[in-house]
Amino acid sequence: MPDITDVKDTISKLLALSGSPNEHEAKAALLKARELMAKHKLREADIEQVKNAAVVDRLTKVTCTKMTNSWVVWLSNIIAEHYCCRSYRVTTTGRKVAEIGLIGLEGDIDICERIFEYAFNCVADECRRIRKFYKEQQISAATTRKIADAYGVGFCGGLLKAYREQDGEHQEYGLVLITPQQVLDAHSALEDGGSYVKAKFEKWQQRFTELGYRDGLKFDPSTKLPDG
Repeated sequence: MPDITDVKDTISKLLALSGSPNEHEAKAALLKARELMAKHKLREADIEQVKNAAVVDRLTKVTCTKMTNSWVVWLSNIIAEHYCCRSYRVTTTGRKVAEIGLIGLEGDIDICERIFEYAFNCVADECRRIRKFYKEQQISAATTRKIADAYGVGFCGGLLKAYREQDGEHQEYGLVLITPQQVLDAHSALEDGGSYVKAKFEKWQQRFTELGYRDGLKFDPSTKLPDG
């Protein structure tokens, strides 16, 4: 039976294999990583192995602002809640930039952090591509920023639905991928544990939200991701 270190290493290799921001591979990698985590926890339950893991509070390398990429906080919430953790943001007085933090048990938080940073990079790469394209069309910076943000919000919505569909297909995941109470208690004590209000977009910008949603929802089983 692989231990948590083996699981983390396998997930790292999985994400590296899907290093391109191709939406099919990104989606497949996120779902496969969660499948690996679920199977590992099922194995623990099978042998009644209980670990007295400590709650870890860790800041990631990801930052965001409400104006430029409000989707980041929602993405962190979605990822954390589906990997037995919780997310939060920290804003220094006088600064608009917020840092994303995660709280979870040892082992869980390592996996969650890798998954979140991978998902963030995939979406951020596409947002940069969108902004570059429309900048070359002489569209204003404010408008291109709004378009990219619309895409990010849409991707989060599609990914959330994908996770819920995965839960529907594997109901046992819901039984093992539960955020521990001590993690919830630690998260509730944070003063700034909430998320940004999801951005509102004009009607013409909503097509970019729909594009992001489709990219977050797509899953191509013929991708090059390994089974084991």
